[in-house]
Amino acid sequence: MVKRLKDIAASSESKLADTVRDSAQQIWLAGLGAFSKAQEEGVKVFDALVKEGKGLEAKTRKLTEDRVGEVTEQVNKAALSATTKANAAWDKLEQVFEDRVARSLHRLGVPTNKDIKALSKQVEELSAAVKALRAKQAKPAAAPAKKATAKRKAA
Repeated sequence: MVKRLKDIAASSESKLADTVRDSAQQIWLAGLGAFSKAQEEGVKVFDALVKEGKGLEAKTRKLTEDRVGEVTEQVNKAALSATTKANAAWDKLEQVFEDRVARSLHRLGVPTNKDIKALSKQVEELSAAVKALRAKQAKPAAAPAKKATAKRKAA
């Protein structure tokens, strides 16, 4: 009976060892299969990720360019507004300066450009009037001179 128990135990151990060996072999083969599958699928997954990344990059680039365009437009509007305000301030300051200088020159008795133009116009009018008067005076004086020359010739 002991022998039989030993045979049963040996036989059980042998079956158990075979089962363990078979299981280990199957686990090993499953691992190799998984590794091989991961290598094959890894390339496919990697390519799929690269493709998806390219799509996301293009989408992000477009959004960024649109946003940059909007910001640039806003900055240009703000710069134009600031320039307009600065020019208006300079124009106002220039006008105040011109007014003060004109008042100071007026107090000193310096004629303005308007005064000089008015005087020039008056001088032109007076010159024209003087020419007209000289022309009138020259005609009657020329007539008696002709009579005097005619008398001299007759004598």
